[in-house]
Amino acid sequence: MGLQDSLNAIEQDVTDFFFPRRCPFCGKLTGKALLCPACEKTLPFTGEQAVHHTTFARCAAPLYYEDRVRRAVLRFKFHRKLGGLNCFGEMMARCAAEWYAGAFDAVTWVPVSAKRRRKRGYDQSQLLAASLCVDWHVTPVETLRKTADNPPQSATGESAARRANVAGVYEADPSVVAGRRWLLVDDIFTTGATMAECVHTLRLAGAADVVCLTLAVVRNRENRFPGE
Repeated sequence: MGLQDSLNAIEQDVTDFFFPRRCPFCGKLTGKALLCPACEKTLPFTGEQAVHHTTFARCAAPLYYEDRVRRAVLRFKFHRKLGGLNCFGEMMARCAAEWYAGAFDAVTWVPVSAKRRRKRGYDQSQLLAASLCVDWHVTPVETLRKTADNPPQSATGESAARRANVAGVYEADPSVVAGRRWLLVDDIFTTGATMAECVHTLRLAGAADVVCLTLAVVRNRENRFPGE
């Protein structure tokens, strides 16, 4: 272990002492673990169903968007509850390593609008992308920009309305995107309208390939949940 690794370990020990970790899904103290033993056994993991094939790309997620997972994601996304970020990032990193090994060269994310970022104070998908990259010792690359502050997808109707809501609202710089294979990160996969538009935008900018990763996916994607 090098000096910097030792210093990081000491800093983490001090942080854990004064701010003990809690499971982001149930709130129980976890010691040094990112996830409590009960949730490790009972969360709705996607398992062998982690990857689903869409018309626009392969998409993967470690968790189903229901029950404790849904509540944890909404707390993180809308209520500044960032304590579970390391846990979320590790879950996503493991999922990507298992299902996408060798399939991408760089990591990027689905951005929120500038207005929404100012209001919320952060971009949740950027944080997830940064967290899953920690152990890979790489930095996610900003490739997409949202050019319109369109209504939230949760305020929109079914699939067709969602596709219309995001049509043309993203742009990408070909000088950054072209020729590379991208892992595109977002928080939730519901109908896939947002992901599809972002994948389309990256491909138009010259991406060699795009695979998608979210923290959670709706088990029956015909049904929507409030707050997505």
